[in-house]
Amino acid sequence: MWLQQALILVAAGFAYAQDGNTSTTYPDSYYPNATSSNPYAMSGTESEQTSPPYYPSPWGTGDGGWADAYAKARAFVTQLTLVEKVNLTTGVGWEGERCVGQTGAIPRLGFRSMCMQDSPVGVRDTDYNSVFPAGINVAATFDRDVAYARGFAMGEEHRGKGSDVQLGPVAGPLGRSPEGGRNWEGFSPDPMLTGALIAETIRGIQAAGVIACAKHYIGNEQEHFRQAPEAQGFNFTITDSISSNIDDVTLHELYLWPFADAVRAGVGSIMCSYNQINNSYACQNSHLLNYILKGELDFQGFVMSDWAAQHSGIGSALAGMDMSMPGDVTFDSHTTYWGTNLTIAVLNGTVPQWRLDDMVTRIIAAWYYVGRDNTSVPINFDSWTLDTYGYQHFIAEEGFSLINEHVDVRAEHGYLIRQIGAASTVLLKNTNNALPLTGKERFTAVLGADAGANAEGPNGCSDRGCDNGTLGMAWGSGSANFPYLVTPDTAIQNEVVGNNGVYQSITDNFNSMQIQSLATQASVAIVFVNADSGEGYLDIDGNIGDRNNLTFWQGGDVLVQNVSALCNNTIVVIHSTGPVLLGNYSTNPNITAILWAGIPGEQSGNSIADVLYGRVVPGAKLPFTMAETREDYGTDLLYLPNEGTAAPQVNFKEGVFIDYRALDKSGIAPVYEFGFGLSYTTFAFSNLQVTKADSGTYTPTTGMTEPAPTYGTIDNDTSAYTFPADITRIPLYIYSYLNTTDLKTSANETDYAVDGYIPANSQNSSAQPLLPAGGAPGGNPGLYDVLYQVTATVTNTGKVAGDEVPQLYISLGGPTDPKVVLRGFERLSIQPNNGNATFSADITRRDVSNWDPISQNWVMSSYTKTIYVGNSSRNLPLSATLP
Repeated sequence: MWLQQALILVAAGFAYAQDGNTSTTYPDSYYPNATSSNPYAMSGTESEQTSPPYYPSPWGTGDGGWADAYAKARAFVTQLTLVEKVNLTTGVGWEGERCVGQTGAIPRLGFRSMCMQDSPVGVRDTDYNSVFPAGINVAATFDRDVAYARGFAMGEEHRGKGSDVQLGPVAGPLGRSPEGGRNWEGFSPDPMLTGALIAETIRGIQAAGVIACAKHYIGNEQEHFRQAPEAQGFNFTITDSISSNIDDVTLHELYLWPFADAVRAGVGSIMCSYNQINNSYACQNSHLLNYILKGELDFQGFVMSDWAAQHSGIGSALAGMDMSMPGDVTFDSHTTYWGTNLTIAVLNGTVPQWRLDDMVTRIIAAWYYVGRDNTSVPINFDSWTLDTYGYQHFIAEEGFSLINEHVDVRAEHGYLIRQIGAASTVLLKNTNNALPLTGKERFTAVLGADAGANAEGPNGCSDRGCDNGTLGMAWGSGSANFPYLVTPDTAIQNEVVGNNGVYQSITDNFNSMQIQSLATQASVAIVFVNADSGEGYLDIDGNIGDRNNLTFWQGGDVLVQNVSALCNNTIVVIHSTGPVLLGNYSTNPNITAILWAGIPGEQSGNSIADVLYGRVVPGAKLPFTMAETREDYGTDLLYLPNEGTAAPQVNFKEGVFIDYRALDKSGIAPVYEFGFGLSYTTFAFSNLQVTKADSGTYTPTTGMTEPAPTYGTIDNDTSAYTFPADITRIPLYIYSYLNTTDLKTSANETDYAVDGYIPANSQNSSAQPLLPAGGAPGGNPGLYDVLYQVTATVTNTGKVAGDEVPQLYISLGGPTDPKVVLRGFERLSIQPNNGNATFSADITRRDVSNWDPISQNWVMSSYTKTIYVGNSSRNLPLSATLP
């Protein structure tokens, strides 16, 4: 016993395993033998490669159910002056108004400033709001209905606070590397799972009358070096942001896939990201914005910059960006690429009127599309303070008034949050039915800092920028303020005490003597551990957004090892932002159960108690792979610049082979595979049926657009746009007025009128050819034709009712294709004692196609297509060849 005690004390000295990693073995962010054999992936992912230009920027048409919104928007935009149009495209500056981003208003028409507000888990920087489970938890439910319900509830709360645009949901990062800091904000590294759930989330948010903003478009797969100024703050000397170098096939088959689903779902806004793609900044990459997003995907909404992701004025406007956020070049700089400068650019003909009109029409069309004309309420909160009274213009300290009305928008959402938390808890191990617990165990011990409260309160760390207490929410702009946080310690204690049991807990991972004492007494020891991450503007314990490694934080591995050495009924509960390394936990006989609970939000403790004590039968599945080693994933992050002071280059040489696809390709056995999750009951699969549908042939889109329309006329008399004498200027506020009637003087630019700023064809307003893979929001309508209908029988062979998630995978058959790819799923609730349900899934043309970079279209190869059905990516008992 004394030896065990000594080991505990010595191990505690190595507790902060999460701190210290600043590089990886292979600085190119992928491991040897992990590269794709697809020649396009190899040749199209080179350092310093560039995106081809594409102009002009496509103008919105009202396709795909947008016709009524566009008709209303055009009528509205026709009434606007030049300055009023520019007002709608440009934010007023960081901390200039009450939301994290606001455009200028149009008082003449009673149109208030549009409010853009984080986050993808609730309403950020306010009070009396809910904190929902993270996107990664929604993915673990494998439940479209859950995604919609959560989206609708979040939309209701944003609507109630006066927000016009919810800055979420997230499909970028997709999750190329498991260490990625913001993977938890999105859903899954599988594009089909992410696409299905982001689409339902968008439908939910917008059904509540708020514009959803799908982000971050695109290739935004790590926090390190996403912004050069931010990196400089961490003593990296780069002068440009990181470039994600992605080939055309990988872009379409992996990273663009969920954004296509978002567009098809009618998303009103898409946010362009900080990073470069193929050495062109996302917010001025004409190939990605003009050709792919607005051309191929026929996106009808507006493109908004991430905050300070804009790097040019004219360039970004002509390349397809529609709204600048927060409006200033850098926060509180009182400089802007647009505002006054966009007014000048239109007056001098650099930016044609049709392009400005298209920007504004897209913005207003999205506003009408979700019904903001019927659902808008005045903004009743302030992002910069929770004080009831304060400055409306925070940075300028002007306009002292009532700024926080403390409107409670939570309704009954706590019940939904609790349900999602339980529905997203994945049971990974359950030896000899160790779970569910009865609540009548003789002695229950709960151990670990992750079980307890932050001593400074649930919101004690700004933007959740710490790892103190239980991990109910990760850090960054994707967070929100807790109204309360139910800890596991509290919830489990209530459970045990309610059954007159013995309960003790220790929430200090390094109180080794007391931990040893409890572990030896406990009949069941529940150990809570976590691994945190977040956005790259915060450095937490040496982790600059991204995780340095995949181990547990706060000495969690040592805690698990030491408790399990002393208690032969140790249950491990994991709160993490993604995969973690489990060592020998899956085979350790003293660890009888393992659960992954993700980032569950405000009801964390109640949700896990519901599963532990059997009120909820677990039915969730891993939305990622738990691998044995970091290297097994094939991909990694770039932690050190690799091009000196120039833009770091990350070459996506692995192509489409990330997560389970990478392990399948390399023949590596995971610890727990993608799609895996146990239940308190058992299921069997049978009776696979495939029916071929009469879908017709795929026809590439042809034809021409109409010429670019303009709305209203622009007075070229510059005196009409000078700053009005009856308006008092607010310091640091971004305006659209001219400072003088002379455009060059008003621009105050040393390179005004210098040649070279106008890309060829960018001002062309004539009819343009439609793209073969385009034709409707989401792409060519034929891509979504149903080619096959699949059904299978799922039988509950156990003794309790439970949920199962049958999953449909397809082998596309080609030599450079993944072994299998997810193409369908459905969460089914099935009664016990051989009760059964029918799983059904449609296979669309897109599901069985590959992207052809030569024809710039989707094609079906001649290789044999095989479907598989089961309950994980590695357990697929049913199979059939597609006829």
